[in-house]
Amino acid sequence: MRLSTPLNLSFALLVASALTAPVPDDDSAALDLLDQLSQQATDNEYAALSESTTKRSTQCTLRNLSVRKEWGTLSTTERVAYTNAVLCLQNKTASTPTSLIPGVRTRYDDFVGTHINQTLRIHYTGTFLAWHRYFTWNYEQALRNECGYTGTQPYWNWGLSASNTTASPVFDGSATSMSSNGAYIAGRGPLTLSLPPYPDIYLPPGTGGGCVTSGPFKNMTVNLGPVSLPLSGGATQTGTGLDYNPRCLKRDIGTAVNQQYANFTSIISLILQNKNIADFQMTMQGVPGSGVIGVHGGGHYTIAGDPGADVFTSPGDPVFYLHHGMIDRVWWIWQNLDLANRKNAISGTGTFLNFPPSANTTLDTMIDIGYAGGTSIAMRDLMSTTSGPFCYTYL
Repeated sequence: MRLSTPLNLSFALLVASALTAPVPDDDSAALDLLDQLSQQATDNEYAALSESTTKRSTQCTLRNLSVRKEWGTLSTTERVAYTNAVLCLQNKTASTPTSLIPGVRTRYDDFVGTHINQTLRIHYTGTFLAWHRYFTWNYEQALRNECGYTGTQPYWNWGLSASNTTASPVFDGSATSMSSNGAYIAGRGPLTLSLPPYPDIYLPPGTGGGCVTSGPFKNMTVNLGPVSLPLSGGATQTGTGLDYNPRCLKRDIGTAVNQQYANFTSIISLILQNKNIADFQMTMQGVPGSGVIGVHGGGHYTIAGDPGADVFTSPGDPVFYLHHGMIDRVWWIWQNLDLANRKNAISGTGTFLNFPPSANTTLDTMIDIGYAGGTSIAMRDLMSTTSGPFCYTYL
């Protein structure tokens, strides 16, 4: 995908026709269309940014715009620099008081603990997308400002790994990956996802289940959790998630889940078939009762394991941030295809599926990420990747 400021009329017409065309049922065609939509999003964003720069003083310009890239497109040097920065964060002292989260030990844990404490206010809520955008950006800033990382937050394009997830550059277990699958544990049944009163969802087990066997995070210690970790056979391991519970990083990577819920066709369907933010974010997370977990659940349960399969503690697996980089990218594409109507679009309340009932989220709603970093900030300042504290785009 190229980065350019002028709009190409013929290309714009091509994408306009794609917006009303049926979703391709072939993953190769869907990949091509995703590239086209991403390019149109870039062109629209650049045009808007150029216009805002000429009209007023703005913090973010075309000159200082940083670019986030897919993991597989990074050089080996760039990948190692990223994982080294993550390891650095895992060796720095926590900012969170142990009186608040007894099990916190590292700066990395600050992020996990914050997510645990806020989970029921940041999923199936009006803040879901913007909160995770801010959370991931602050993680990126911690890597840069506290650990000397000079790159940007990479993302994991799920569609690229859907045919063979463990062979992807993200999970191949090499020194330039995000570490391997977990050691294989035989005899496991489906993973059961329960959300009463809706019917259970059953996901096939992956090809791991044990501790990761190779790569940069082979010796990583997970300190927090579980809170609600689904296990093989229908059981769930529960806890406060906040106590000190050191253990290895486990994964149960499943190509079948990747293929079914996070392929290129599902990404395109999400972007093109949902015209308003309510439908878009609900479809992304999985409509309760539909039996579908969306691309958000698709990415998380492709990784699975511990803490990856626990919605509360999932940031305990470093791939979380690559996954949410892609979540943010898909939202970014969707927004920039119709900036006038989508830039500030919000839907939802402040509680998980509005239970208990709570006020609607608005542009004035304030969010924070605790000791992970940053300051309390209004939703209106998180709605664009080129305004508020942000100045980045996607390639």
